[in-house]
Amino acid sequence: MIGVTELLEVVRKYNAKVDIDRIRRAYEYGKKAHKGQWRKSGEPYFTHPIAVAHILAELRLDDATIITALLHDTIEDTNSSFKEIKIQFGEQVAELVDGVTKLTNLELSSVETKQAENFRKLLMAMSKDLRVLLVKLADRLHNMRTIKALFVEKQITKAKETMDIYAPLAGRMGMQSLREELEDLSFSVLNPDARNSIIRRFVSLKNETGDLIPQIKQDILKELKNVGVSAEVDGREKRPYSIWKKMEEKREGFHRLSDIYGFRIITATELACYSSLGAVHRRWRAVPGRFKDYISQPKSNGYRSIHTTVSGRNSKRVEVQIRTQEMHEVAESGVAAHWSYTDGEVFENPFAVDPFKWIRGLARDFEESINPNDFLENVKLEMFQDKVFCFTPKGEVIKLPRGATPIDFAYAIHTRIGDSCVGVKIDGQRKPLWTRLRNGQSVSIIRAEAQLPQASWEELVITGRAKTAIRRNIKEQYKSNHIKLGSELARVAFERIGKKATDRALQTAARKMGKENSDDILAALGAAEITSRELITNLYPNLENSDPLPFSTDENINFVGLPKGQTAGAAECCQPVPGERIVGVILKGKGIDIHAIDCDSLENFDQESINWIDLSWPQGEAKIAYPSTIMITMVNGAGVLGRICTLVGDMGSNIIDMVFMERKQDFYRIRIEIHVSDVEHLLNIITSIEADTDIAEVIRFRQVQKSSKEQETKPKEAALLERL
Repeated sequence: MIGVTELLEVVRKYNAKVDIDRIRRAYEYGKKAHKGQWRKSGEPYFTHPIAVAHILAELRLDDATIITALLHDTIEDTNSSFKEIKIQFGEQVAELVDGVTKLTNLELSSVETKQAENFRKLLMAMSKDLRVLLVKLADRLHNMRTIKALFVEKQITKAKETMDIYAPLAGRMGMQSLREELEDLSFSVLNPDARNSIIRRFVSLKNETGDLIPQIKQDILKELKNVGVSAEVDGREKRPYSIWKKMEEKREGFHRLSDIYGFRIITATELACYSSLGAVHRRWRAVPGRFKDYISQPKSNGYRSIHTTVSGRNSKRVEVQIRTQEMHEVAESGVAAHWSYTDGEVFENPFAVDPFKWIRGLARDFEESINPNDFLENVKLEMFQDKVFCFTPKGEVIKLPRGATPIDFAYAIHTRIGDSCVGVKIDGQRKPLWTRLRNGQSVSIIRAEAQLPQASWEELVITGRAKTAIRRNIKEQYKSNHIKLGSELARVAFERIGKKATDRALQTAARKMGKENSDDILAALGAAEITSRELITNLYPNLENSDPLPFSTDENINFVGLPKGQTAGAAECCQPVPGERIVGVILKGKGIDIHAIDCDSLENFDQESINWIDLSWPQGEAKIAYPSTIMITMVNGAGVLGRICTLVGDMGSNIIDMVFMERKQDFYRIRIEIHVSDVEHLLNIITSIEADTDIAEVIRFRQVQKSSKEQETKPKEAALLERL
């Protein structure tokens, strides 16, 4: 176990004014609080908090963060309380310890919806003080370093959580080394065979070519000396997970990969960075498309560096990163560089990003998400994307994920500009809105105040900000349309029972059905979340059934030709109705399916004709209602859908269900299930709807059902595909 003296030695190296007494007291307090507690590995539990503190000390963090690390599990796992921590070590430390405790209790590895909700809470919690997350990341890093002591199932759960949440967060904060280690530790749990294979290939490569790293390092130093640049050069093999990810992306084997070595050149000045770049490019051939200048265009987390890839010794591709010492500290520590100490004082690194501004910006981008799952999806999108930099007409730089479109660009400037976007000029030329933006392009958004976001835009954008804004706006548009449709459906439903759909009646229905107001009940009715029957039943439960026809149940129909004792049901694919010739298909162990003779599904049963039965509808029975489905393509105009609903009611039918199949700016395609008495009744309804000038097409909707043999062979085929 690391002792307090060893910890203080690390802290003293960067903070000569460290409060030694306070850290010693925290060390002794935590050690006493965790006395008698043990880790799964069999070590005393306090070995964990001291290791977390040591990780943060290596990041050169302030006293409060180091003390928080020593105490971060005391409130959760011991008899210590927030009040006691506050008395002993001050309010700031108590708040930090409490914040870490809350993050620990979020259970981020739970089901997706809960995970999304908790991730939102995580962002909200760390928006108060980002050091809470720094302690949590160090806590997770040490837990991953010692994960082998857990049961295998627990290891997998923690590794997935780390790969999905904590590693991307560390990367988003600019803590690249920590992110890479978290990814690689997770990789060793989730895919140990792949990781071991990559390590073996590295060993084999060294046996074939020797250790290239010191050779390439000397080559670089020689070239820098020739141009008078004094710099530190560090080389390393890329981590196994980084290699694996590259193999997956490029779909290539290890032997085909060439850029498996990475080198850093750390210079004294920014000018020396560019001199070093020139020296490297003069000595080796640069690989096209692999140059990025993050010094002139920094990342949002403060990261600055020049990246280039060259064909080095033995034609091996080598990635080279060039930056100053200050840039390097931000590259290693990311947002944590804000708290870094040098010679007992907080080091004002000019490249460090204000952590409070950073986290507030991240939280603000997603605080208006429509639902938690969208929020989590958008956060992950933002975390994993590389950036491109484009310019507004005024020369302002807009940073976007690679693959972003002009719509993403518009929303990055302001939501209002995104909502009103109708076109774009890129470098002065008119381009489609689905164009993928590239570095350095000048983008001018063409606007129209009357424009509203289109549903298809969501497929074009990749930023969380744009997706959230589009979904929110589309939802508002749909709600408005649903309210209009719901009003018409409610009017028809109430008139059929001789009443009016007054606001008071709708308010009463909303209260009984768990809605806030009459608009909500109308929107639910228009969106087919509730039916007009449910609305009427909730208001008038004792009212007799208002349908013009009683609904059919197959068991009550005495089909002519049906064997005695056999059960039959109308097939859902064609929904046969009286007036159509019908045939029964015997299904093993499932009774008999009744099909219309012109049903397309019958083609699937050609080889099973022996199981067919010729049937007909009974004569002289009381009229009952049968379900039938029609597909309508209609103009997206005010009142059109209402007229259709009214017409269906006027024709003595009732709407059972309604589904929007497609929504465009000019046309809607909807599927409506209705009650009819026979085929003539159905054709009359279709003809009446077709007569409306705003209706483009009305067809009877039918599906195709698979034969029993197809259904039986499907699992076998699926199993074969899995083996292949």
